[in-house]
Amino acid sequence: MTTGVRATAAGRFTDLAYALGWRGVRLLPQPVAAAAFRFGADLAYRRDGRGVRRLRSNLARVAPPGTDLDRLTRAAMRSYARYWLEVFRFREIGLDRVVGRLRLLDQYRLWDAHARGKGTIVALPHMGNWEQAGAWLVANGVPFTTVAERLRPEALFERFLAFRSELGMEVVPLTGGQAPPFDLLTERLLAGGMLCLLADRDLSRGGIPVRFFGATATMPGGPAALALRTGAALLPATLWFDHDGWSGRIHPAVEPSDIPTMTQGLADAFAAGVAAHPADWHMLQRIWRDDG
Repeated sequence: MTTGVRATAAGRFTDLAYALGWRGVRLLPQPVAAAAFRFGADLAYRRDGRGVRRLRSNLARVAPPGTDLDRLTRAAMRSYARYWLEVFRFREIGLDRVVGRLRLLDQYRLWDAHARGKGTIVALPHMGNWEQAGAWLVANGVPFTTVAERLRPEALFERFLAFRSELGMEVVPLTGGQAPPFDLLTERLLAGGMLCLLADRDLSRGGIPVRFFGATATMPGGPAALALRTGAALLPATLWFDHDGWSGRIHPAVEPSDIPTMTQGLADAFAAGVAAHPADWHMLQRIWRDDG
């Protein structure tokens, strides 16, 4: 079997697995589904694959001295499993529950920025459940635009595109779209719209170096560049799980200056959120430059 054929077969299997997840998990009672995902998270933790090892390495940098790193890594895997469980079961959770049980601290900063009518950029790390937060935002009368990494296979990307569009988001592919994402995002901001962008992991080779927990990491400069180009407010936000709901915080706006300084401002706000809730930071990829 050639490499291309193997890759195609693997892609089809991945898409099938996600399709079965979306359909099958919805049929299970909530306690059964939750127990199954916790079991899966614990199994992945014990197998200690590459993603788990990277997560442990990342958490070692952000956890305070004396932290039980094994326990924290296991908790983070359970948090990540909860994210996927809630994605698959969103229809069963229901929008009313999301609206009623999501607590967003200092949200006045969001509404004040939006009321200016000059565009708002909400920049987030991979924390908590950003899909639920997006649904909450739309339910509160603020549709927004976001950017999605183009997954492989294409059918899987289309599946996630449909899911997020159903939640009320406008989703722009990072690559392969009809127009460059930056130009389209600029248009949305100049019209007074809102963007929500995951911004703690750079997906290009042109990321901005920042100090993050005492070492050099690379984060995307797009949010800062968009804010400078359009005059939009740049608001960092962090999210975490509660026992029976979701929480988040809107941090103070990053002051306009230059792209490196503003990106460092985002990194500082992300660091504060991650330090407070490290188990809900789902970073299974490399972000620090000195990591092998």
